[in-house]
Amino acid sequence: MEQAAKKQVIKGLREQIISIQGYKPTSKSCQDISGLELFASAFPGHSFPLQGIHEFISESREQNAASSGFISGILSALMKDGSPCIWISATRKFFPPAAKRFSIPAASIIFIDLQNEKELLWVTEEALKCEGLAAVVSEIPDLNFATSRRFQLVIEKSKVTGLFLRENPKTLSNTTCLARWKISPLPSLLPEGMPGVGQPSWKAELLKVRNGQGGAFDIRWSGSSFETLKRESTRILPIHELQAG
Repeated sequence: MEQAAKKQVIKGLREQIISIQGYKPTSKSCQDISGLELFASAFPGHSFPLQGIHEFISESREQNAASSGFISGILSALMKDGSPCIWISATRKFFPPAAKRFSIPAASIIFIDLQNEKELLWVTEEALKCEGLAAVVSEIPDLNFATSRRFQLVIEKSKVTGLFLRENPKTLSNTTCLARWKISPLPSLLPEGMPGVGQPSWKAELLKVRNGQGGAFDIRWSGSSFETLKRESTRILPIHELQAG
């Protein structure tokens, strides 16, 4: 009994520390949002955190495109209840019709294209205040701790998920992000004998997880959700076969 009581005290203290550092108990987590369960084990309480900032670091055009696709997969899960999303950028490369591949109506994403970083920061903060949004995607290369902290305080009131796409950031300083991702493309895979181009595949690395384990995942888009990449049942199609198809 004494050992059990000690374990309970330790568990309570850990929960308090996690809460102080930014993980707030929430009724909306990956447990009730289908499609995000694959990543749950990397986070505290085996729950994909939504009330905070996820950073996506890209160091090349390929990684930037892969990050946009991966973010679209997350949006597909978050927007199933019909809530809209705002996508903010000063140099947007995302092609709106591509959202259909991830079962997202393009009309449900509000694109805001701006001229400079000052406008981008202000609009991002204002968007994060909108409680009815499923998420805010902001292509914001540079982010310091003070700005990220301000965003986090806004999110704690609105409960909106922030997905920040950071292409070639000047520095990777400490921020209040709940997770920092690096998404790299993997070759498209097809069932044996099938022609055409397969669903997108990625290597998703969690470079930083607050109070979590981190890790790496080889995954693909199934057409409706993320799934573990199973190479034994697929083959990489040679380029000449892709061109012939």
